[in-house]
Amino acid sequence: MNTYTIVRMEHLNHHGNLFGGQMLKWVDENAWLVAAKEYPGCMLVTRAMDDISFRHPVPVGSILRFDARETHHGQTSLSYSVDVWSDEPGATEEKLVFSTSVTFACVDCEGKKAPIPPRGGTKPGACRD
Repeated sequence: MNTYTIVRMEHLNHHGNLFGGQMLKWVDENAWLVAAKEYPGCMLVTRAMDDISFRHPVPVGSILRFDARETHHGQTSLSYSVDVWSDEPGATEEKLVFSTSVTFACVDCEGKKAPIPPRGGTKPGACRD
C-alpha cells in the first residue's frame, strides 16, 4: 500500500534537509496505518525497526511515497518492509531515499501478546472500561 506526504519547512534539520527523526515518525505511522487496515480490530504496537538506511538527503517540497509491504506474519507479530521514495521539486523521477523493516506486536487489553487474526479478519472488540 502506498501513502504520501510533503516535506515542509517545519520538517527540516539544521542543514536544511528532512530531519531523520521526522522520517522515522512518518515511517512508523505509515507502516502502522497499513497494518491496521489489513488487520482490523487487532491492537498493534511498534516492537522494532531494523536496518535503518538513510540513502539521500530530502529537500523541502519533496513529495514522499511510503511503500509498505508485509514480509512476515507470525503468531503474535507482523513485519513490514518500508521503502520511501522522494519526488523532489523539479525532478523527473522518484528516487529511493530510505528503507527499513518495522515489526509490530499484537497485544490484548492488558498489553500482553495476543494472536494475530488472518488478514482482513476480525478479533474481539477493542478494550472498554
